[in-house]
Amino acid sequence: MADQQEEEDLRMALRMSMQNSPPEPKRSKPREAANLATTTPDESRRLQRELMAAAAEKRMLATAKSVPASGSPLKSDSGGDIGTKEMEIKAKEVKLGNELSEKEAYQLFFMVFGSGVSKDILAQWSNQGIRFSPDPETSMILVQHEGGPCGVLAAIQAFVIKHLLFCPDDLVKATQSTPQNSTPRRFSKNQYVASNNFAAFTENAKARALVKSMGEILFLCGNNKRAVIATLSSIGDGVEESEDSPTNVIIAQALEGLSIESASDLHKVLRVETYTTPASAYKRLEAIIPVFQSRMGALLFLISALLSRGLDCVQADRDDPSLPLVTAPFGHASQEIVNLLLCGQAVPNVFDGRMDLGGGMFLKGVSTNVDVGFLTLLESLNFCKVGQNLKCPKWPIWVVGSESHYTVLFALDTAVQDENELEERESQIRKAFDAQDQSGGGGFISVEGFHQVLRETNIRLPSVKLDSLCGSGFIVWSEFWQVILDLDKSLGGLQDSTGQMGQKIFDLYHFNGIAKSDLNGSQFSSGGETPMQRPRLTKLRVSVPPRWTPEEFMADVAVLPSGSAGTQPIGKDTEVAKPEPSQHAPLVDCIRTRWPRAVCYWVGDPPSIV
Repeated sequence: MADQQEEEDLRMALRMSMQNSPPEPKRSKPREAANLATTTPDESRRLQRELMAAAAEKRMLATAKSVPASGSPLKSDSGGDIGTKEMEIKAKEVKLGNELSEKEAYQLFFMVFGSGVSKDILAQWSNQGIRFSPDPETSMILVQHEGGPCGVLAAIQAFVIKHLLFCPDDLVKATQSTPQNSTPRRFSKNQYVASNNFAAFTENAKARALVKSMGEILFLCGNNKRAVIATLSSIGDGVEESEDSPTNVIIAQALEGLSIESASDLHKVLRVETYTTPASAYKRLEAIIPVFQSRMGALLFLISALLSRGLDCVQADRDDPSLPLVTAPFGHASQEIVNLLLCGQAVPNVFDGRMDLGGGMFLKGVSTNVDVGFLTLLESLNFCKVGQNLKCPKWPIWVVGSESHYTVLFALDTAVQDENELEERESQIRKAFDAQDQSGGGGFISVEGFHQVLRETNIRLPSVKLDSLCGSGFIVWSEFWQVILDLDKSLGGLQDSTGQMGQKIFDLYHFNGIAKSDLNGSQFSSGGETPMQRPRLTKLRVSVPPRWTPEEFMADVAVLPSGSAGTQPIGKDTEVAKPEPSQHAPLVDCIRTRWPRAVCYWVGDPPSIV
């Protein structure tokens, strides 16, 4: 009789594990029997369901462990065989949403916000959903209404662009077993040029791209082994739309009066679920995507990413774990948050690898190539140096950082990152130089490091040039680079007598998700014209002149050939049809850190990175 009951419980657990929505969360302690008399019928049934699921889970784990070493399979309800490994997987799927321990909740809160966080910053992070813009011309942009969470939104936005433009469903299905495209894939211009009709994406396509992007990022944070999804106990699984109330109304009602102002609040309301396969995580994200669209969405996703990585691993990634991840005084996402979402590690720096400071001390940078890259205005101001891993991602998409905001830059044509023989040579030399740069991005190295660069890159400098460069005791990149431009190719330099280096001309697009008033997108009301709150989309024509002869390197002059621009407008922008004076904005300085001496043109207001 006991065996029959255990088998029935096992079947119930398996059925529950395969439902669309996971069961209600388990509580850390069972309610006292005395409390049952005061519960409602619904609560009583829910409690019974939890207890039965927990008991069935324990029995199933015990059953899986008791399978003989010979691997004799158990029989499923349908008559099929369930092996030991599959039983263990099913046992894991029975896991319900759990509350964080009090210790974990406090560690998480102080890691993110620190001890002196203001109510304004907490409000910013508690009032930002992950939602697409309702404006047709910018409908693929995640719109931001509050300051602070832009780093989270920009990272998700970059992956959404990747999935919408460069990963059609057949490509995604081919790699769905792995949450990240693990194999670098570089297409030539003729192989992959995405459409520029951004308004053509359906709501369903955008929703799929959002779910895939969020799941991919979480598995990236979880070392491609797990994804932790954080949600709220006040919402639970009841997010399905009813006849009387749409989903957003149900969630808004559930969130009414909810605030997170302390670690104790976080401990009370947070529930987490762990998934070990992308398919199960995608399914769960799809079911609760309205929760992430709610005002708590950005904060819940950040928490999900941190827990996917593991709180102890996050602290180990950082150079200074005592500082909060949300920076004071304005509550912006730190570089550690952005790096976590782009490369899976919460490292604080943007250079490649790590920098040895001596005495066993290191500064941590990005150690692997990434799908989505990063550029920053701070590099143009010589405050840092972005390494090749972030500067040259697998796809032509970059999160762009300024002093106070994060936006997104991308190209439709993967060929913008193609390099000719000499460009590849420059990248090789620059990477070797940066590896010896212990100045934190200052652009100079020691004499000893310089000789190492020459050995690694097979550069044979004449003794006069070598003595001149080493005379001051350190070597500056700009001076070294000028020598390389003058040095013949036979000696490892870039001097090319043919002069046939060519000029690159291509388009870039810039998304700024912060919603601002736009008179051109105004709506009419009874009181007259009302400016529409909408994100910003700017198209830039970029011309990169040849940079391989000393004369042109020093001239810093470029000419855009007449008629080189296309003819199709994007949104309210129009193509540049004739040569015009070069235009400048802080975004151009960011672009030049990727394409030196680039000249940019656009129509209308300058692109904004603030």
